[in-house]
Amino acid sequence: MAFLVACIVDNPDDCPAILEAWENIGIYGVTILESTGLGRLKRTGLLDSMPLMPSLRDIFERGEVHHHTLFSVVDEQSMVDRMVEEVQKILGNLDKGRTGFLFVVPVLQVYGLGKKYHGSP
Repeated sequence: MAFLVACIVDNPDDCPAILEAWENIGIYGVTILESTGLGRLKRTGLLDSMPLMPSLRDIFERGEVHHHTLFSVVDEQSMVDRMVEEVQKILGNLDKGRTGFLFVVPVLQVYGLGKKYHGSP
């Protein structure tokens, strides 16, 4: 089965170390997005000036992007475990506040990774 690993990194300065660690264990395909969270918007007061239904453009035009979200699809649970281990070496315990957030989602079909993948749930 393939897995989507999504890691939201609270401090963007930690991203190069995570990317290097992942590359060292064989992860070369990572998508990186600038992102922000609702909690951060509330803490900075930016949410008060947002429209009721903000678009991504509304959020990002304000220049308050303080996270990076890393996405990668891997095809082995052992690789997921290694990725999580590397992230926690860098960020520390993810259960502590303001470190980051990581989740894993099963992926049933993958196209464009150099091979066609159809897994079973």
